Amino acid sequence: MNPLTEQEIRAAFVNCTKGEAKRLSVPRDLAERPWDDLDFLGWRDPQAPDRAYLATELDGRLVALALRCPSATSWQTLRSMCSLCMTTHTGGVSLMVAAKAGKAGQQGNSVGAYICSDLACPLYVRGKKDAGVGARLHESLTLEEKIQRTVANLAVFIAKIGLRGG
Repeated sequence: MNPLTEQEIRAAFVNCTKGEAKRLSVPRDLAERPWDDLDFLGWRDPQAPDRAYLATELDGRLVALALRCPSATSWQTLRSMCSLCMTTHTGGVSLMVAAKAGKAGQQGNSVGAYICSDLACPLYVRGKKDAGVGARLHESLTLEEKIQRTVANLAVFIAKIGLRGG
């Protein structure tokens, strides 16, 4: 993924207003991110634990999403699998919910997916971050195929959200 600026990220949100995008928390360490190992940039809001965001390039266009995630509950101590990268975690997967873009989102419609709570899917897939024993199931896929699957799963999730004005 190409390095992103704060301004590029804020302009790319498809499921919140321009005012909300202007006020949300963007990581301050963008220059230090491992861009070559990222298929998307994901982060949690340090001031609002129930909010998360992600930005990715999709069909040559930067797309960013505002996500909601529930606070930790007892069920999160169970082993769960991320629907994007297929990494299993004990307590490290959250239901992330995104308002749909446009009128559908304004009417309260949303879509959800179980995603790594720290949004570090690209690093788990590449083995740059460890989710613990048994986190990566043995597969015959190559690393490139696992990366392509993660990107495809994210594209399906984004397609369910729609684009601004839709």
